[in-house]
Amino acid sequence: MQTSPRDTDTSTVAGTQPTPPIACDLTAIATEERDAHIARAATLMFDASEERRELPDGYAWRFAAEQYGELVAYIANERRCCPFFTFTLEVTPAGGPIWLRLTGDEDVKAFLQAELAAHSQSN
Repeated sequence: MQTSPRDTDTSTVAGTQPTPPIACDLTAIATEERDAHIARAATLMFDASEERRELPDGYAWRFAAEQYGELVAYIANERRCCPFFTFTLEVTPAGGPIWLRLTGDEDVKAFLQAELAAHSQSN
């Protein structure tokens, strides 16, 4: 009897990649880009965002339209070091706000909550 990947690997759904561990790996970002990425992430999440909303599966941040380039650069690197996030970038019409959603399973939300709490305690 042959087994299918579904029979032997419970961490995947048919046709998808395995679920990555919930751990940030900054070494996945090029060394020369790392410091700029860390600074960009902090600025976007804690200074440039106009609103933050808790979602059932993560968080959403609202930004001014002018932050588009910074958000795209952030996502380009963040998806390397934190492949467990689902990124949704909603660009509204007529230069309206941009929403960035970081979502995933309950472990992803717990990770985000811990990061937000750590930042709050350090300031």
